[in-house]
Formats: sequence, structure tokens, C-alpha cells
Amino acid sequence: MTRTSRLLLLPALALLAGLTACGQGGQAASGENTANTANTENTGQTAPRAPAAPSGPPASQGGLDPCALLTSAERSKAGLTSVGEPKAIGSARTCDWTEPGTFGLAISVDESKGLTDLRTEKKTARQIKVGAREALKVADPKADDGTCAVLLGAGESASVQIDVSNTNFTGTEAACARADKVAGLVEPKLP
Repeated sequence: MTRTSRLLLLPALALLAGLTACGQGGQAASGENTANTANTENTGQTAPRAPAAPSGPPASQGGLDPCALLTSAERSKAGLTSVGEPKAIGSARTCDWTEPGTFGLAISVDESKGLTDLRTEKKTARQIKVGAREALKVADPKADDGTCAVLLGAGESASVQIDVSNTNFTGTEAACARADKVAGLVEPKLP
């Protein structure tokens, strides 16, 4: 392997470390990549470790990483015992947590739709404030289906949606209490 090939391998390893860090709640455990690559000259030495890439989109993109919107302590306050799993739902980046037998929580960041662009059923959506921010709460207490969403504006053309679904499909009031708590934790971090 040539020197140029080795130089191209290091950024790829850093990217891989960054993708792994997102699955750990957006935080690298030790601040450095644990992957070692053998020196191509077969000297028995290992190549230097590449620093872990920061999780989430680069700052130049101005994006929010939904998995990084809750710290470990905040996840605990919300009743979450595990790190979230990054997903994409349409154009929105999502972080999904599942507490087996209890509830699921998803935080979605949509940088193409502001709060006023989101479609909601008028009979189940009501305007609220979370902190000083305009928001919508979407739930149907009469149906008591165990689901609730809080939608927060994040600038003029972006939004963050917090969805809670109880596993037993009952307890909308409890789902809304959890969604409100998470919205309160996320709101100060939004632009």
C-alpha cells in the first residue's frame, strides 16, 4: 500500500468512528477511535489512532443531530435506559428510542418544514408554548390511544417533532406528560 493509500484510509476510519459514535447517543466513549490498522510494511507496529469524528452533521451544514438533543442525564429523566438509534424518515433525521413493553420515543429534525408548514388535524392539535417557543401538541384524549406529539419551531423553516407512543395503546395523558418533559429538555438547544 502506498503512502497516499494510507492517507486516504485515515479519514475513512475517522468517518466510521463518527458513525459508531452516533449509535452511542452522539458521544464517543473515550474521545479516540479504537480501530487499529496494521502498518503496511508488516513491521508489527500499528498505525496511529485517528481521533473520533464529531457526531452529527458538520457545523457548516448547521444541522441538529436528534440523537444529541438529549444528554445521558436527560434521557434518564425521560425514562429512557438506552441510547437512540438514528434513522431517516423522509427528509427528516430521526432518533428512535424503544423501552420494550413500555413506550417508544422519537425525536425528528426536519430542516425543510417550519411549524406553520406542518399538517395536523385541527381537532387533535392545539397551540402551546414550550419555554418561550411556539409549539403544537397533537393528541386525542378521547381516543386515549397512548400517543402524543409536541412539535417545536426551530427557526422559520425547520421544526423538531417529539413523538411518544405507549406500547399498550392507552394512556394518552401519560404519553403527553412524557412528550412535554422531553420538549422542555430539547427546547433550549434549538436555534
